[in-house]
Amino acid sequence: MINRALLRTKIVQILYSYYKSDSKSLPLAEKELFHSIEKTYDLYFHLLQLSIEITQYAENQIEIKRNRLRPTPEDLNPNTRFIDNTFIAQLKKNIRFNEYMTERKLSWVNDQDIIKVLFEEIYATDFYYEYMHLEVADYAADKDLWRKIYKKIMLQNEELDDSIQDQNIYWTDDIELVISFIIKTIKRFDLSKGDEQELLPMFKDSEDADYARKLLRIVMTKNDELLEMIDKNTKNWELDRIAFMDILIMEVALAEIMNFPTIPINVTLNEFIEIAKTYSTDKSSTFINGVLDNIVGQLKTENKLIKVVMFSDNKKK
Repeated sequence: MINRALLRTKIVQILYSYYKSDSKSLPLAEKELFHSIEKTYDLYFHLLQLSIEITQYAENQIEIKRNRLRPTPEDLNPNTRFIDNTFIAQLKKNIRFNEYMTERKLSWVNDQDIIKVLFEEIYATDFYYEYMHLEVADYAADKDLWRKIYKKIMLQNEELDDSIQDQNIYWTDDIELVISFIIKTIKRFDLSKGDEQELLPMFKDSEDADYARKLLRIVMTKNDELLEMIDKNTKNWELDRIAFMDILIMEVALAEIMNFPTIPINVTLNEFIEIAKTYSTDKSSTFINGVLDNIVGQLKTENKLIKVVMFSDNKKK
């Protein structure tokens, strides 16, 4: 689930904290990096759990109306399609989901207000109305409803975003990417797999964890060398006049370009320029792109840059 794009961002964040702190320890920085990654994986399960919590809230509302002193015919015979959603029923029984939630002790018990807010927003949408009035709602329709809820409601809801950030500092800025993985998860759900439906793993494979560890270590152990390269290519700028985040982003980008021969240069440049757009100044992306282009050109001229073309099924990608 945790992809390279997110790993790059987290490495930049951890290094920023590392260089701004008085205590500088590579083992502690590495530990903090992987702790941050674990917290993002927690958020994946926590936001999946939110669908169950919203469904339970809707069911409670139906029971409240049924138990009114003078219930209406609609109160006594409600449309239960939403609370009978087969995708939610399958997720509630999922073995991996329940084991993880128990192990990590994740809960929305102290954040019930946001559940009410989200349900009321869902209830007011056209797609909810259409779903509730389908002649027949099958498993595909049940999944499609929740894909729309995550994409059109949860991804856009500022109160949910605020709630997530208040619950855990490590979840700041992660919600958009995590929701994209939840939508992918819903798409992959298969009714025939029952409670053994696979959820996304923390890492696609061990290579991603090794990549993160190696990149962090390279920047921390070769900081002076990376700074010297940047200094030589910013002749019109003294380093202390360049935004610290810009320098840090260029350091990490250069470390990746020079030490990961299977990652194309354009992929590295594009990824770190996107990070600059989010975490640095308005003009940073253009500045960083120009400096890195110059350095890459020099490395190629000096034959100090080796990139390997990867093969898959005996064909070039």
